[in-house]
Parts: sequence; C-alpha cells; structure tokens
Amino acid sequence: MQPLIDLFDQHGPLLVFLNVFIEQLGAPIPAVPTLMLAGTLAAQGLLSAWSTLILAVLGSGMANFIWYLAGRRHGHKVLGLMCRISLSPDTCVGRTTRAYTRWGVASLLIARFVPGLSALASPLAGALGLPAGRFVLFDTLGTSLWAGSTIGAGFLLHKQVDAILAALSAIGAVAMPVLLGLLALYVLYRWLERQRLLRFVRLHHMPVAALRERLQQGQAPIVVDVRSAASRASDPRRIPGALEMEVGEVRRLLADVPKDAEIVFYCSCPNEASAALAARALQRHGYRHVHPLAGGLDAWIAQQD
Repeated sequence: MQPLIDLFDQHGPLLVFLNVFIEQLGAPIPAVPTLMLAGTLAAQGLLSAWSTLILAVLGSGMANFIWYLAGRRHGHKVLGLMCRISLSPDTCVGRTTRAYTRWGVASLLIARFVPGLSALASPLAGALGLPAGRFVLFDTLGTSLWAGSTIGAGFLLHKQVDAILAALSAIGAVAMPVLLGLLALYVLYRWLERQRLLRFVRLHHMPVAALRERLQQGQAPIVVDVRSAASRASDPRRIPGALEMEVGEVRRLLADVPKDAEIVFYCSCPNEASAALAARALQRHGYRHVHPLAGGLDAWIAQQD
C-alpha cells in the first residue's frame, strides 16, 4: 500500500480527477475509495482538499456532460447501451426514469449517491430535453455534494482509514486476491440475477405477431404499458388500448383481474426487463397466463413499418 500512498503524495488531485472521470464515463472503477484516501491525506497535511474537490467536480462534470449530449442526440438508445455495459440489471432504465419522474431535475443532486441512477441520470436528462444550463448547474451541485462529503468523510475518519491501510499492508499479498475475489463474487451474483430474468423472458414471452393475431381475432389479452411516466413522456408511441402503470403498481391495479386472464406487459427496457419483472410478480401470485412482449415497444413499432 505504501507505493500507492507515495503516488498520491505526488499526484493525488490528478489521480482523483482521472478516477472520477473514468468512473463517470462508465468504467467499473469506483472513485469513493480514492476520494476517501485523498481526504485522509488532506487531514495529514499531505494534500489540498480544495484542489482535490475542484478536480473531482471537473472530472465528473466533463464525463457527465458527454453523456448528457449523447442522451440529447440519441435519446433512450443511449440508456439501453449504458445498461448493457454496466453491472446493473437491465431494469436500471426503468428505475432511473421513475426516480427522475418523482424528483425531476433535483434527482441530479442525489444521483451520485444512488447505484444505477449515477450512471444514467446524465443521459436521461439529455433524452428528456433538460436545458444544458440547468443540467450543468444541478449536476455541479450534486457532484460537489457527493465528492465533498466523501472527501470530508476521509478527513474526519483519517485515523480509521490509516488503520485499514495498515491492516492491508500487514496482510500484504493476501489483500489483493481477497478484494478481487469479493469483486468476482459480486459480479457473478449480478450476472446470475440477469440470467434468471432472461430465462423467464425466453420461457414466457409473447411474440409481437402472436399479439397482433389475437387483437385481430377479437381475443385481445389485457395489454399493459409498464414504462415509467418519464419514458412515456419522452416517447409517446404506444400500443393502442394498453393500460399504463408502473411496475410497482401492477399487483394493486390488477388485483380484480381474474387469475386465468391473459396479460401482456411491454416496456422499452433492454431485454424486456421491466415487463418480465411485472409478469413474474403476478405469476408468483397465481396468475397463469402472463407474458412480457418479445422485443417490447420497439418490436411492435418495427412490425408496423
């Protein structure tokens, strides 16, 4: 650990800038440990807390503005891309848009503290047409709050952080394999969760052609749009006659529907994840004919062209 500390003594603020910038671009390299170490060194007089904070905000702001512009230009396609390259499950688009619907631009103030929301808040703000000036203002305030509190925690808890660093140095070569092993277990858990959801989609999905055939034959199932309100506002396309509700409201709003009714859910998430979660939730409560729509809204629209 000593070489790392020596490196921080020489280039601490620059390392913080690079770490925050790369993390906010989407790389799974957490910046919180770096910021806390910077705060610890600042408490010892080895680093400037203010210069570190400024560079952290600058690094985050640059990366976030890149994603904001991408969201402004390419809309929800960018959100799907970010979900595919992240460790978060495919439902991260739905969760993020629901958070934005609930808190609006103020969600940028807390975005860095919420897993999933941190990565997607910037492109979502662009996709929903938030003016650039307001985005920069609220993003800067939110990043300052996050980086400042993390550096401050390292400053206030510098004795405890020193003790942890000393313990890691004491166990030497064992520390890194243990940390990498824990990271690997976390990644494996998230991967298994995603595979379980994908398996449910494969087993229970309804093709768009089958839904169209039922609608044409007058055997229409109940069709439910489980996109968030923000997603529906940014993309008003829909399947005619579909009910609209959030994933968390499905059980309550469909409580009076007979359990042998056929219900089809659709969304615009990667891998139909929100629709699959809604269908799986009802299946666990005795509903026998529930399906996520294969390909979601995009597949429905594509077959109209």
